[in-house]
Amino acid sequence: MHEVVTIATPGLGDRSYLVHDGQSAIVVDAQRDIDRFLTAADDAGVAITHVLETHIHNDYVTGGYALARETGAAYVVAASEEVGFERTPARDHETFGTGRLCVTPVHTPGHTPGHLSYVLSEDQGEPFAVCTGGSMLFGAVGRTDLIGPEQTDQLTRAQYRSVRRLADDLPDQVAVYPTHGFGSFCSATPTSGEDSTIGRERLSNAALGGADEDTFVKELIAGLGAYPRYYAQMDPANRGGPAAADLDPPALASPADIRRRIDEGEWVVDLRGRQAFARLHVTGTISVELGEPFATYLGWAIRWGTPLTLIGDSPEHVAQAQVQLTRIGIDKIEAAATGPTADLANGNLGSYPVSDFPGLADVWGKPGLVVLDVRRPDEWQSSHLIGAVHIPFWELEERAGEVPAGNVWVHCASGFRAAIGASILDRAGRDVVQVDDDWPRAEQLGLPLTPAAQA
Repeated sequence: MHEVVTIATPGLGDRSYLVHDGQSAIVVDAQRDIDRFLTAADDAGVAITHVLETHIHNDYVTGGYALARETGAAYVVAASEEVGFERTPARDHETFGTGRLCVTPVHTPGHTPGHLSYVLSEDQGEPFAVCTGGSMLFGAVGRTDLIGPEQTDQLTRAQYRSVRRLADDLPDQVAVYPTHGFGSFCSATPTSGEDSTIGRERLSNAALGGADEDTFVKELIAGLGAYPRYYAQMDPANRGGPAAADLDPPALASPADIRRRIDEGEWVVDLRGRQAFARLHVTGTISVELGEPFATYLGWAIRWGTPLTLIGDSPEHVAQAQVQLTRIGIDKIEAAATGPTADLANGNLGSYPVSDFPGLADVWGKPGLVVLDVRRPDEWQSSHLIGAVHIPFWELEERAGEVPAGNVWVHCASGFRAAIGASILDRAGRDVVQVDDDWPRAEQLGLPLTPAAQA
């Protein structure tokens, strides 16, 4: 009897899968920290014989190549993809098997040109599942603009047809197992639900409703927002066959090392809570709180290749950050430091106030007030505070000089990105206040917002 084990990576909004028949197993879209898959296989008492990629990933560095080398499994990648390693080429409807499992690749272009979905059956019977990668998601589809603007229209049309092909070819009861769509920026629109089937998708998927192809293409492309700039680094890394992550602890940084690195323009990132950082931090450090969005937003904000040092509460704290960063290809941590902030600062201590939207309402209209919105452009266009300045958080380091003089209140939608932005401006010597609050409160308080239609 088959079993599908879901291995989630919430910080990136992705899921990987171990599918087995009690003896033999396949892994689909493995993340970089391959120990999770080895442990899952050991727990199930099965041998991994095949490691499958639905596509060349844009949002993370794959662990598939390293996992296949570690286990001796066949590494299955679309035959159409140009890669720099030996692989087992997969082609449309060329079925292969392991144990009682049968795997049928289905060419489902859209998210990428060579994208494959994998239909799974047992003992050559009726299919029980389909691993859809970035094709059919829960109520949505994978975004189609990651290859380049010149291909977006073509890929969006292909995505529409691919999702419809899956729905036409598979029975209602087939379970759908996508890789993206759980907060991932690889999803074209938000997804819903924790599980689904082909039958449910026929009723709810954006590509399977009443819209014709032209309408679907127009609406999907119009709704595509910004995505992390580190995505540009993932495709070449994955085509080269990335090695397993090196998780050896980084060198220890002394207070003098920390100061030198800051003075030389490197990023020294404090992993601790954003409010604690605001109360007391080493002057010149950047606040990126260790949590589920950590790797996505640090990878989005930092200029690729900038030397990176981490400050945390403990070596374990730093190690958790290191694992997250290897998933997006930030493999080299220059150094790390742990312990009380005052011990690391050599007297170079900074702080700035933390407030919320009620606090902003109290000072609204006062001379010298600058409101800085660091959300994505699509969020800004939806609605924003009248008179606010908009600079997305990932552009702020380069554009800090555009922020008007005054007392700068920095906000986003929850406080996480505002903390990054406030710390970047604090490093630049600006007078900042970090707004740590949820965006809906701004409207509830009656702060002046642009209507969505006029945003």
